[in-house]
Amino acid sequence: MDNAASLLLPSAPASQIPARAELSEERRSVRLRQRRQILAGIALAYFIDALILSIYARAGTTSAWVGPAFAATAILYWLIGLVVSETGFSDRFRDHYLTMPQALVNMAIMFAFASLAPEVGVVFVTALFIVLGFGSLRFRPQQAAAMWLIMTLGLGGLFLAADQPISMPHGNTLERLATMLVFTFTIGRSMFLGTFSRELRHSLYQNSLKLKEAYRIIEELAQLDELTGSFNRRSIMRLLDEEIGCARDTARPCSIALIDLDWFKRVNDAYGHPTGDEVLRTFAITAFANIRDSDRFGRYGGEEFLLVLPGSAHDEAKRMLERLQCIVAGLDWSAFSPDLRVTISAGVATLQSGDDIDSILARADAALYEAKAQGRNRVIISAYQTACSGTAEAPAAHRPAETRP
Repeated sequence: MDNAASLLLPSAPASQIPARAELSEERRSVRLRQRRQILAGIALAYFIDALILSIYARAGTTSAWVGPAFAATAILYWLIGLVVSETGFSDRFRDHYLTMPQALVNMAIMFAFASLAPEVGVVFVTALFIVLGFGSLRFRPQQAAAMWLIMTLGLGGLFLAADQPISMPHGNTLERLATMLVFTFTIGRSMFLGTFSRELRHSLYQNSLKLKEAYRIIEELAQLDELTGSFNRRSIMRLLDEEIGCARDTARPCSIALIDLDWFKRVNDAYGHPTGDEVLRTFAITAFANIRDSDRFGRYGGEEFLLVLPGSAHDEAKRMLERLQCIVAGLDWSAFSPDLRVTISAGVATLQSGDDIDSILARADAALYEAKAQGRNRVIISAYQTACSGTAEAPAAHRPAETRP
């Protein structure tokens, strides 16, 4: 039913429909199979009606030529439809099923035979229900209105302009049998269309669930850094802004840490960028394995990462970062190169009254700068939080331009 679901999908604008040459072989094969199934179903319906017409002819209700002529029409219709489908001609159109042309041709056939053999007109009038019912699965509102108008005009011609009335024969046993079969198969085909439509709706519902899941994955991927799997800069900054707002509302502490991989440029220069990428990925995995579920970790830029620690004051944040620093330094990096060694430096800052993103990041950046200046592989708390110990931090605006050693 997944393939059949495309019968109900809205038609895309013509500008979005690829040319036949651009269709993939798999997609063309699916389309071809769907059209063959539709043509086979239409041909079967014609032959059932032709059989019923033969019963009417046996009962003497209509001429013997009506049934064979209707069957021959079915064969001709099927052959033309097969040629149009197999040659790929229908792929040139937005609606490759050619629903509207098919409905018009079938309607014309029914009206023509109803005019030629009105004594068994019930066969052809009831067939109009199936023609329009099947077409309505893909008709746009304007097309449905146009087809209803055409059908109304055709029925007006049959019932008002014809000299002989459109009959529903039931004068003898064979006629009653044939008429019963007309209604039996009409109801059966209507039920099939209803069941078919239900299955299509179910299939579309399942596809919509898959589409929602795909959108969720895309949205998730749009928030992540492709290399490390951590939040990208835009996402981690948004999360930091949210945590600052939450900390103010709940009066709880919130700390951040700017983390830098020491001498990372030397790693790239000495071991190559693929090794550098593996180092970044390994560090990110290590960080994820050693932070809390409530913490937020993202790539701030290059080899620099931002860790947001909700609910943590500067002393607790420092202990967490020192633990992470020891773990990274103790990792066996020899899998990438025998003499490779990786360490990190971090600057920690805790949210203060009146802080915004820029100010707290500036203090964390200043602390990271100090960690670099003191020889790397260490964690430094922003001087603002340690002012009581006698240290003082120059305001960010007065710090010299950063040129980390």
